[in-house]
Amino acid sequence: MRIASWNVNSVRARQARVTDWLRRHRPDVLCLQELKTTDAAFPREAIRETGYKSAVHGQKAFNGVALLSPEPVTGVRFGMDNDDRQARLIGGVARSGPTATGVTVYSAYFPNGRKVGSDAYAYKLSWMARLLELLEERHDPRDPVVLAGDFNVAPDDRDANDPAKWAESVLCHSAVRGALERIREWGFVDVVRKHNPDGGLFSWWDYRRLAFPRNDGLRIDHIFATAPVAEASTGAWVDRDQRKGRKTDVPSDHAPVVAEFDL
Repeated sequence: MRIASWNVNSVRARQARVTDWLRRHRPDVLCLQELKTTDAAFPREAIRETGYKSAVHGQKAFNGVALLSPEPVTGVRFGMDNDDRQARLIGGVARSGPTATGVTVYSAYFPNGRKVGSDAYAYKLSWMARLLELLEERHDPRDPVVLAGDFNVAPDDRDANDPAKWAESVLCHSAVRGALERIREWGFVDVVRKHNPDGGLFSWWDYRRLAFPRNDGLRIDHIFATAPVAEASTGAWVDRDQRKGRKTDVPSDHAPVVAEFDL
């Protein structure tokens, strides 16, 4: 089973990249974030032509998450509660084949936080705390669960090319790292870390200051899996090629993160 996550920074702007990537890599689940479009405007037909079905939780101009899979995702749930006005979470049961055992997969787009001490930063921390509560309410760590997406947190200094530059920023602050660690401790394994323990593997690079050519990046996109799934993981990698582009083919500032499981 191949599960991938990609913050596409506008699915309509990156539509050709997404459909091409699906055809070449054939993931069993592709978790998308930052769609920046409504459910109605999501390019379902173009996705369908690649052999994939779409479960979408969109929002005009901002946020938005989706699950793409060749097999129908069942039991789809949107957001965390009735007061969750930002489209940042979608989950459902995915399978690698019609008779395969199901895995609950969440596509999550954690808030950025903007600036430490701001209202947006407080919202980020409260959103992460609510996500932990949701996991505790809905699941047991012995369940097959995958939480994937743009978490907007680099777990430790191995996940930053220049840790000193990012120290105590909204992406590396000790408080958000602690909040993410509490989510992981609920019962997840960081699958990318499992297969790349030394770090130096990044998934996001700023558009500015030649960050990508200088590999001045952060690992803020993650695939977390509970033990029944993580124990079956056989590899994890970042598709850096999708961060490359030209003025006529501008990439997302994130690259897809991929994990493979012998399930």
